[in-house]
Amino acid sequence: MVKEKILITGVAGFVGFSLAQVLINESYSVVGIDNLNDYYDKELKINRLNQLRDMDGFIFFNKDLKNKNELDSLFESEKFDYVINLAAQAGVRYSIENPFAYLDSNLTGFLNILETCRRYPVKHLLYASSSSVYGGNKVVPFSTNHNVDHPVSLYAATKKSNELMAHTYSHLYDIPTTGLRFFTVYGPWGRPDMAYFSFTKDIIEGNPIKVFNHGKMERDFTYIDDIVEGIVKLIPLAPEKNSDWDESVDELGASFAPYRVYNIGNNSPVPLMKFINVLEEKIGKEANKQYMEMQPGDVLRTYADVSELERDIDFKPSTSIEDGLGKFVDWYKEYYNVKL
Repeated sequence: MVKEKILITGVAGFVGFSLAQVLINESYSVVGIDNLNDYYDKELKINRLNQLRDMDGFIFFNKDLKNKNELDSLFESEKFDYVINLAAQAGVRYSIENPFAYLDSNLTGFLNILETCRRYPVKHLLYASSSSVYGGNKVVPFSTNHNVDHPVSLYAATKKSNELMAHTYSHLYDIPTTGLRFFTVYGPWGRPDMAYFSFTKDIIEGNPIKVFNHGKMERDFTYIDDIVEGIVKLIPLAPEKNSDWDESVDELGASFAPYRVYNIGNNSPVPLMKFINVLEEKIGKEANKQYMEMQPGDVLRTYADVSELERDIDFKPSTSIEDGLGKFVDWYKEYYNVKL
């Protein structure tokens, strides 16, 4: 039996790497691309890739989504069944300092993916969106039926733009697309720019941690294995056209086009101070806390409504912050050879 072939963009990233491992184990043929940029520790990305290279059924190409010709050649030669676009310039605060990096990666790069999927049709294109699209919304839990026209960072605006671009291509060219609004992903092999990672490093090293908005924030922390399971279950569920769709009565996360958007979150916001307390407990060391004002681009709370995910794939993320942070701290100590 011929294996179905999946392209994962951003495969050396946190979610891409974790997803690739599971898909290979589930007998998919995985082709991964990444430009291995230096937004964060490149050695961590290379070590993730080395884990994947030891697995049968994985091929890697060092490519940048902004290079349209290289992408065309890859699609023509590999003939993908599915595409999962996880490559993006991540980070809310970094988007304030380096706005043009986000336009290049998140808009131009995604347009090139849409164009190649148009010319070399695939069964389903899934792509990373973000909980940040909910921006200044106050009604919780955040639902895909809520308006998302009030972003508070350029990163969020580019993710909302991805959803609009995907819808356009779904409508014009019948490309089945699914947007995945991830909520604060964490876990082993994670991103060093994320708070749980930098907090762990600073607590272990005895450095102060910056607690923004004096700790009065909540995040819907979602463990990496739950994110991956949600993606894997959605791969075969390609959206279909619905000519009867009516925005006045039907879900706004769906459409008349073969288009869908889902939240993938834990559906259980954790106060920042509780998160820090659990981290201190797992590390076995108290943090030196430096309380700060709210940062530009930040939001007070994220909270995912995952009822549509439960209905359509019978799955709801459920890893507790205690279990998830425990696994992360264990990995961190082993990876960095920490002796406390």
